[in-house]
Amino acid sequence: MIVLSEHDVRELLDMESCIEAMTEVLASLARGDLYNPLRSIARPEGADTLLGLMPAYRDAPTKAYGLKEIVIVPTNPARGLDTHMGGVLLHDGENGELLAIMNASPITEIRTAAVSAVATRALARPDAQRVAILGSGAQARGHVHAMRAVLDDPEVRIWSRDLDKAEELAGSVGATVAPSVDAALFGAEVVCTTTATVEPIVERRWLARGAHVNAVGSCFPTTRELDTETVAHSSFYTDRRESCFNEAGDYIIAAAEGAVGPDHIKAELGEVLAGMHAGREHEDELTIFESLGIAVEDLASAELIVRRARERGVGVEAPF
Repeated sequence: MIVLSEHDVRELLDMESCIEAMTEVLASLARGDLYNPLRSIARPEGADTLLGLMPAYRDAPTKAYGLKEIVIVPTNPARGLDTHMGGVLLHDGENGELLAIMNASPITEIRTAAVSAVATRALARPDAQRVAILGSGAQARGHVHAMRAVLDDPEVRIWSRDLDKAEELAGSVGATVAPSVDAALFGAEVVCTTTATVEPIVERRWLARGAHVNAVGSCFPTTRELDTETVAHSSFYTDRRESCFNEAGDYIIAAAEGAVGPDHIKAELGEVLAGMHAGREHEDELTIFESLGIAVEDLASAELIVRRARERGVGVEAPF
């Protein structure tokens, strides 16, 4: 078994390669080539943390099982740690052998931003030049790199409730700081929401005509970043319908208010990539990609990482 640290994973999983891996795996999922059950959540009574289990299976070209086990700790940034702590396990799908275990935090950060890049390439206006990123944590940083990978030298604005963190991130990545959400969104053709907010911070009236939104931060049924009007007046896409119906507060709360129904989801992103759905239909259309983060993304990332680790001699081999 090979053990790969956070440093190893960051060395092996570059954004551009991850974007292409996410494109391939989501299209394959849409074609029915992978197994991706809904994640399981263990939330102890009274605890402010939770444990998520995310299994996936690929049948071809080689059989493989992946499992991400991740603990979500909302208070970790104050400790200087990521909110997502855990590991990704890769098993041989033929004999069940555990092939590798690797740090899950950078995988989650990089592959989530890479999927947003895939969605942006598929759904945003082709002339998009201005990007608003809401948040200043690991996902915000990852999304700066992801958007620059698929857009031609975009203007990037960052807003965060923590102005010091926003300025620190903007300084490190060559972006500008916006003083408010509406200022960040003004004229932005691409918006990435990467916050831990409970109540909506994005209002429909602030979004530019023809904007594309990557909604990333709200992965629980009771939290949302987008107001109901934004969701209701959008062409709405997601990574997995089952995940959206069960986990996406942006969608679930709007549905509970009677603003949308199940047919409001136009397609899964993989269906667009596989040519099953056309995606954006006109330049003035508001498109939303609701990103929940699904296990096949971790599986594809793990396969890429392990293949490169073996080619480059990275990681520690351990008997098991």
